[in-house]
Amino acid sequence: MDDFLVRALIGGIGVALVAGPFGSFVVWRRLAYFGDTLAHSALLGVVIGYLLHLNLTLGVIAVCQLLALLLFLLQRRRGLAGDTLLGILAHSALSLGLVLLALAETLRVDLLSYLFGDILAISRADLYWIYGGGGVALVALGRIWRPLLAITVHEDLAQVEGIPVAKINWGFMSLMALAVALLMKVVGLLLVTAMFIIPAATFRRFATTPESMAAGAAGCGIIAVVAGLSASYRWDTPAGPSIVIAATLLFTIAFLLPGRRLH
Repeated sequence: MDDFLVRALIGGIGVALVAGPFGSFVVWRRLAYFGDTLAHSALLGVVIGYLLHLNLTLGVIAVCQLLALLLFLLQRRRGLAGDTLLGILAHSALSLGLVLLALAETLRVDLLSYLFGDILAISRADLYWIYGGGGVALVALGRIWRPLLAITVHEDLAQVEGIPVAKINWGFMSLMALAVALLMKVVGLLLVTAMFIIPAATFRRFATTPESMAAGAAGCGIIAVVAGLSASYRWDTPAGPSIVIAATLLFTIAFLLPGRRLH
């Protein structure tokens, strides 16, 4: 296998391992639009990273973290519905990124690579970001796993039991922002939410515990990465969308099979 294909496979597997556990909470908490909002802000992070002479991935992570913090603070005011806030932040961040991109005359960004991903262009440095940052995100998620589950099941009851709801919610949003920034490199802005939602939704009907769903979602993501890259290599199709199509086919097969629903 060519080196670039090996790096793409290793990177895709790393992304699937990160997306599985986080995607489970995205499905349970119905946060698909939150992932989309963070993905829309990633272009702004790329432009700011360039203007400040920072690593572009670091710029994306910083902007995603800032957006997650802003959303968290605005939600606590309870003046607007969550989906309304997400819509405002998503389109504002994307529009600001496009305006700054137009003003930065010396910056030439391949928008297609950011919109649809460029997994075949993954470098060794990107692998360090995916596995290093992804490993940190997973370890941190593991530390808040139980209280986050309790909040997901019943937030008011969790608060009565003494769980710091606001702190845990902010921690999860921050970790999601990190995960989205890492995932964007592989499948792009427009498809980033798919890797959180589709593998988790695929395995949900077969899971017996939250932990088994997280592991199964990661496994489905890995299968989608391998199948999508294989199809891309054989038929010369875009790698990122091919991975998402493979994940969708897995979901369709799982939907047609008998199973049980995780409550």
